[in-house]
Amino acid sequence: MVHAEAFSRPLSRNEVVGLIFRLTIFGAVTYFTIKWMVDAIDPTRKQKVEAQKQAEKLMKQIGVKNVKLSEYEMSIAAHLVDPLNMHVTWSDIAGLDDVITDLKDTVILPIKKKHLFENSRLLQPPKGVLLYGPPGCGKTLIAKATAKEAGCRFINLQPSTLTDKWYGESQKLAAAVFSLAIKLQPSIIFIDEIDSFLRNRSSSDHEATAMMKAQFMSLWDGLDTDHSCQVIVMGATNRPQDLDSAIMRRMPTRFHINQPALKQREAILKLILKNENDSTVWTFWNLVNQCHIEGHLD
Repeated sequence: MVHAEAFSRPLSRNEVVGLIFRLTIFGAVTYFTIKWMVDAIDPTRKQKVEAQKQAEKLMKQIGVKNVKLSEYEMSIAAHLVDPLNMHVTWSDIAGLDDVITDLKDTVILPIKKKHLFENSRLLQPPKGVLLYGPPGCGKTLIAKATAKEAGCRFINLQPSTLTDKWYGESQKLAAAVFSLAIKLQPSIIFIDEIDSFLRNRSSSDHEATAMMKAQFMSLWDGLDTDHSCQVIVMGATNRPQDLDSAIMRRMPTRFHINQPALKQREAILKLILKNENDSTVWTFWNLVNQCHIEGHLD
């Protein structure tokens, strides 16, 4: 039987060292066991690791240094596109001269000439830009050309990136979109088919989805509190009527990218045929008068 005095006496130095050693071993084993269990439970762990590696590679390519990113920002950074690697300029787009002129004045000029407009709240680039029109009319191409000409980092955000089965993770990813964009500004957050992500809200929406949308819009509003912030959310859709009215209010700058008319088709064909011989050009000019081009990509 152990006497009570054995518990009341002070431990020797060797006993203290031994106790600390055993506790350290126990803590390490517990930590790695729990970590292994979490990794085994999460089926997307491998994809997250690959996304982090890709993000680190992209950050090096665009020359971003001394910027510490969180795990969630790394996941979003995997969708980052360096403007230097986007081989599209205004000269590659034909038949949309009016749209290009307006984009240069409202979006590109305030970004490239920031020092001229930094004291004016009215002349800052818009925080939201919507490109809408039929499919295949060049909306995504225009978004990339805008980022290229403005020298903006381009985050090609897929709505599926923000969906996570773990409760609360989607909100953290939504927050990471904006925190990353602010760290890398000037930047454009581009959402193709934005209507599938931010459509009209209804009572049938899942709770997690509704919370993520609310978080996204709240963070979007936060861009307006700092008028010097050069982050733009740009969306493209062929169904603007399906967008939530709250989203439309946040995208005051809108451009209708419609199907090309005859004059626009002429400009498109001139661009396509600039390196063709005369006989080929003649054949295509006959076709343009007989066929209807549905979109700029046709």
